[in-house]
Amino acid sequence: MQVTFEMIKEAQKRLDGVVRKTELAKSYSLTQLTGMNVFLKAENRQKTNAFKLRGAYNKIASLTEEERKKGVIASSAGNHAQGVAYAAKVFGINATICMPETAPKTKVESTKSYGATVVQYGLVYDDCYQKAVEIQRETGATFVHPFNDPYVIAGQGTIGLEILNEFSDVDAIVVPIGGGGIISGIAIAMKEIKPSIKVIGVQAEVIASTRASLDAGKIVTLPGVKSLADGISVKTPGDLTFDIIKKYVDDVVTVSEDEIEDAIYRLLSKSKFVVEGAGATTAAAVINGKVNMPGKNVVCVLTGGNIDPMMLANIIQKKNA
Repeated sequence: MQVTFEMIKEAQKRLDGVVRKTELAKSYSLTQLTGMNVFLKAENRQKTNAFKLRGAYNKIASLTEEERKKGVIASSAGNHAQGVAYAAKVFGINATICMPETAPKTKVESTKSYGATVVQYGLVYDDCYQKAVEIQRETGATFVHPFNDPYVIAGQGTIGLEILNEFSDVDAIVVPIGGGGIISGIAIAMKEIKPSIKVIGVQAEVIASTRASLDAGKIVTLPGVKSLADGISVKTPGDLTFDIIKKYVDDVVTVSEDEIEDAIYRLLSKSKFVVEGAGATTAAAVINGKVNMPGKNVVCVLTGGNIDPMMLANIIQKKNA
């Protein structure tokens, strides 16, 4: 199934009253620093503190009654886990979530708090994905993929509609890429409405699988490396998302671990936003000149705020040493 603009508009109707229409705020500190008019889309303040609820809810809402009876299963580094668990609770269905053993404790506990069963396995997303596939075969539950699913992509695309409904004069949007679900949905939505918009993806350079795949001209798998941006530490892009990215995304840039850390601290100290590593990659890209469009209106999507408190404390301490 191909993801269409109509599917994104249908997802927007499904999500009305379910998700928050999150704040789109101009960052005067980043505007002053970069020479661009930088706006922050605060999905870190979404329900479950991440954008993932949009796609997870849209997928689960599309299931038949028979499918709902068998429950759902998902694999996630953390934010998709919470989105699936939240949506499953709303619909009163069982959810099993496979998460890496390295997932932040806050994300694991939050997922359990929505009533889901959590199975921890492996070091990165791709490891727990394999475990989830095993369990799915045994149980017959519906697999809710975190990015390579048309309904999930359409749900994430509602962010693009939301931004343009509020502020049509967007020149570029900067979006993190892990497996590619959010940037795929946003790119389809925004390019349909305003083809001139530049869509720019950002990856952690230590595990930039989409950038590597684009350079190779085919999907490649990288070694599993733990990044501060755990939410986008994906070894292999999705085939569905990769095709969409090739068609609609203008560029994919990378940021270092130090640049991500600096962005987390700057967003906290200057904008008063608590943002996890994956969400901060977009700010890191504009701060460090990876996106350079002087005088243009540039939106950075802050995809999540589920950062481990101890990690955040360590960053604050390090920056103030």
